[in-house]
Amino acid sequence: MAKTLIEIKRSLDENVGKRITIQANGGRKKMIERSGLLEGTYPAVFTIKLDEDQNTVERVSYSYTDILTETVKLSVCEEAKATEQV
Repeated sequence: MAKTLIEIKRSLDENVGKRITIQANGGRKKMIERSGLLEGTYPAVFTIKLDEDQNTVERVSYSYTDILTETVKLSVCEEAKATEQV
């Protein structure tokens, strides 16, 4: 991904509203994987609205530094577009 905090924020700004998957460091060699919608980007953090059926919390936020230090790994899900036949 990007190498500076500004580049990370800009790339996330372009993906607001898209579905993403996050792998976060849960401590003691545990990785937590969550998915949801990138809800918003702010000067120091970004927020993700998680899928309700899979998680007990509704939203999480991470800082851009978490991505820079690879504490959080983020991937944008490419949704397959359905085509309608008439």
